[in-house]
Amino acid sequence: MRISLKWKFALFIAALLLFAVSVLSVLVLNGVHRYQKEEMEKTLDRQAEIANNWIGQQVVTGTRFDPQTFMGLQGQNLAVEIGAASGMRFLLYDMTGARTGDSLPLAESPDVSGVLSHALNNKIVYRVLGDTEDYLAPAQGPDGQIGVLHFQVSLAASNAFYRNLQNSFLIAGSGVLLFSFVLGLLYMNRQAKAIRRLKEAADDIRVGAFIDAPPFRRQDELGSLSDGIYEMSRAIQGSLRTQQHFINNISHELKTPLTSIRAYTDLLHMYEDDPGLVGEARDVIDKEAERLYELVEKVLKLAALEKYEFEQQLEKIRIDSLLEDLTSRMRGKAEKFGVTISHALVPAELWADRESLIQIFLNLLDNAIKYNVENGTVLIRSRIMEEGGVEVEFTDTGLGIPEDRRERIFEPFYTVNKDRARKSGGSGLGLSLVRQLVDKQHGQIRVEHPVKGGASFIVTFPAGDE
Repeated sequence: MRISLKWKFALFIAALLLFAVSVLSVLVLNGVHRYQKEEMEKTLDRQAEIANNWIGQQVVTGTRFDPQTFMGLQGQNLAVEIGAASGMRFLLYDMTGARTGDSLPLAESPDVSGVLSHALNNKIVYRVLGDTEDYLAPAQGPDGQIGVLHFQVSLAASNAFYRNLQNSFLIAGSGVLLFSFVLGLLYMNRQAKAIRRLKEAADDIRVGAFIDAPPFRRQDELGSLSDGIYEMSRAIQGSLRTQQHFINNISHELKTPLTSIRAYTDLLHMYEDDPGLVGEARDVIDKEAERLYELVEKVLKLAALEKYEFEQQLEKIRIDSLLEDLTSRMRGKAEKFGVTISHALVPAELWADRESLIQIFLNLLDNAIKYNVENGTVLIRSRIMEEGGVEVEFTDTGLGIPEDRRERIFEPFYTVNKDRARKSGGSGLGLSLVRQLVDKQHGQIRVEHPVKGGASFIVTFPAGDE
């Protein structure tokens, strides 16, 4: 049988309260009982001391008799006097164990045969039978023990008080337990409702029904959990939306070059003897295959960066030398697009991953060439920042990027001008890959619009340690 969380908490609280009340009651009642016993023993000890002083005074000031004779002659008088003074029943015994005095001679004689022998051996004896306590102590004369003192005390009032206290604790404890249980149940019911709402929200998210607001708002841990579930729902929804957008885009981007390749393949089958068509088809198929290869390579690289945490191979790199080398590699492509590359570099060193820097700089330089105008220029500049980092700027003379689109260009497959991107062979993945790589290097990238037009991509790398 399944027990709800509310009842589990309620039963736990009830058990905890029952244990606490029981332990507290036992400790208090035992303390009261022990206090009553100790006070009674102190009272009896004092009465025994007073009785011994009284008897000793009678022995010294009266006619001198041996202890046995004295107890026989004076025992009854002493018992009556000491009993009246103490307010208790008082009995006297001689050294043979015979009773020589009783303050209440008409009352039933107590049976102390089982404990009297201990008192005759100069020991103090306490005995409790029901509501009566017997206290036996040695009766001392000038020369030693001459008999036994016996005080008999009624414990009826003390026991009645103790029983009343027990009943009071039982009633009060039961009331407190019941009240606390009901109060705890109401409180836990509120908590259980909150937890149930969190569970329902989690179940909705699991089946794809994303929530548009936190299940509830509270200033405690459950409130934080509620906000966390809402943020998780938004993140999952955004991820699924991005994933679907990514799949749609990549499907379209893969389909476009494949459609072009297939169309020219069909034309080759139909007009295989046309040299002009064969040459044109070869150029188009080669261009589309290269574009397809670049697209797949960037998709795989981007997916790998998002899924895996690659170990960075940090090394000291001369940024100016690396940029000069990459510029030399790209001059052929720049000439093909009618673009001139120039640079203004300062000697600078940086601890970074070489392959990541190459990917970053090549993609930015490639974009500056492809999205430039005919007879345009690309200027690469670098400088050392005051805090020790390095800033590299790629400025082109192209059409530029509208301000409202400058942040979106780093999204996968986003292009400012799709026709121009398709014409130049762009896939819309380069800048997304660049941002991922820059983040891995703990750097930053931003886009600015130069006064003379075009676009400037500025990458900043912090000063790294070996």
